[in-house]
Amino acid sequence: MSAQEKMAGPREHHKIVIVGGGTAGISVAHRLMRAIGQVGIAIIEPSSKHYYQPLWTLVGAGICPKEESERDEYSLIPTGVKWIKNHVTDVKPGENYVRLQSGEEISYDYLVMAPGLQIDWHNVKGLPEALGKNGVCSNYSYALVHKTWEFITRLNNGTALFTQPNTPVKCGGAPQKIAYLAEDHFVIRGVRDKINMIFASANPSIFSVKKYATSLTKVLERKNIETMFRQDLTEIDGEAKRATFQNLDSGETTVINYDLLHVTPPMSAPDFIKKSELADSAGWVDVNKNSLQHNRFDNVFALGDCSNLPTSKTGAAIRKQSPIVVANLISQMRHEPLNAQYNGYTSCPLVTGYNSLILAEFDYDLNPQESFPFDQSEERYSMYIFKKDILPQMYWHGMMKGLM
Repeated sequence: MSAQEKMAGPREHHKIVIVGGGTAGISVAHRLMRAIGQVGIAIIEPSSKHYYQPLWTLVGAGICPKEESERDEYSLIPTGVKWIKNHVTDVKPGENYVRLQSGEEISYDYLVMAPGLQIDWHNVKGLPEALGKNGVCSNYSYALVHKTWEFITRLNNGTALFTQPNTPVKCGGAPQKIAYLAEDHFVIRGVRDKINMIFASANPSIFSVKKYATSLTKVLERKNIETMFRQDLTEIDGEAKRATFQNLDSGETTVINYDLLHVTPPMSAPDFIKKSELADSAGWVDVNKNSLQHNRFDNVFALGDCSNLPTSKTGAAIRKQSPIVVANLISQMRHEPLNAQYNGYTSCPLVTGYNSLILAEFDYDLNPQESFPFDQSEERYSMYIFKKDILPQMYWHGMMKGLM
């Protein structure tokens, strides 16, 4: 028995425990409170701040301050739900409890897993040391997202390099969006012809849905952004400004000298999930892709970035997953069939410049599932305004209250 296990006293019990107080956990909590009231719901979340992360692309492009993306966590948790401000370090689904960093153990009747994913900066050699210096930046860090804009405005000539890793990431379109916005800024400043732009992605193409990939390929051609596919960033020499990539097909390495490097880091399921019985072979929470119920533990559900659902990890996906989890969890509690079904819907608002956006919406089968009565693969100013001004309001006042 470990020292941490010896510390654990009598277990605190809740009817429903939600692990994670991010987009997924908060929206589920609100929906549960409205549907079944105060049955004994707890959220386990260590962070005191919550961030609307889709805004960070616009922060990195100088469109808005990062502070607009921040809210106090306590202001989002519904009244009647207990907030346990701690880290989960272990999950024991066979025994119906989770263990906290403090050594405490919290037992449950039903468990909702929504802790998101973790960013593995350390999996690119030299990246942690290089971040925020010598032109190396990333929109995936609240602490350093302002550096992206700083380095973009400083660049007058040379090579601007943008990467996408060989892992699932939050918002699969974000790595390319900042490249399009940077290119627009270089044009506005009159330095575009002095800057070589490269988008290096571990993916086999610019986008997984053919309809939107066709449009994005035209954007890349118009903006004269060079693409390198199946190239995974493995190492950075920050002082020398050199980035090393491995070709995922041939294994060969390529070194690129850069002046600005925007890195989308590798990401994975949180370590405590990887080592638990909840995980599939890749480390993600193993759930039925339609019911969102765990494939081995009937009283466990999962949604959002921590799950192994074969769709893009976006807030838009969570918006559709949240009501499915709540409906099926309540059905499970009542010993009724789980009839709510998720079809894999997700959305990627692909900003292609300071006044244009392609709104990609699609399902598990990569079929477009568009919300508006026009061709969303076309770049539109109206969709850019939708992303910049309307979606944040929908997020804070609708989605984060479980109203949409």
